[in-house]
Amino acid sequence: MVEASVPPETNVISGQAQPASQGDVVYVQGMNNPMNAGQYPQTQAVVALVLSVVGLMMCGLCTAVPGVIMANTALGTTKQYPGHPDQGLAKAAQIVGWITIGLWIVIIGFYLLMFVVVIAAEA
Repeated sequence: MVEASVPPETNVISGQAQPASQGDVVYVQGMNNPMNAGQYPQTQAVVALVLSVVGLMMCGLCTAVPGVIMANTALGTTKQYPGHPDQGLAKAAQIVGWITIGLWIVIIGFYLLMFVVVIAAEA
């Protein structure tokens, strides 16, 4: 008996028929593991933004300084992976943290100046 040869099953992807292939792995240039394509390492950008905003609203330097430190760490991670989704959050946390630190330096300087003026006026 002679069996008739049956053509392999085909997959149609937008236009032309493509032969079904099993076991083909698509490698992306620059990626070591194709299973992790599109996955980025975790960063602490959200925590940094929360700390910076809380420092602006309530706690001042106690949370703004750690917020800036964590934002710098998150920015270092996001610069290694272009297109990282946390890059904007990390940059916002850094900006808000530095604004908070600057405002608190101005406030502390104002209180020190007022203290010196009061001491000088009493003398």
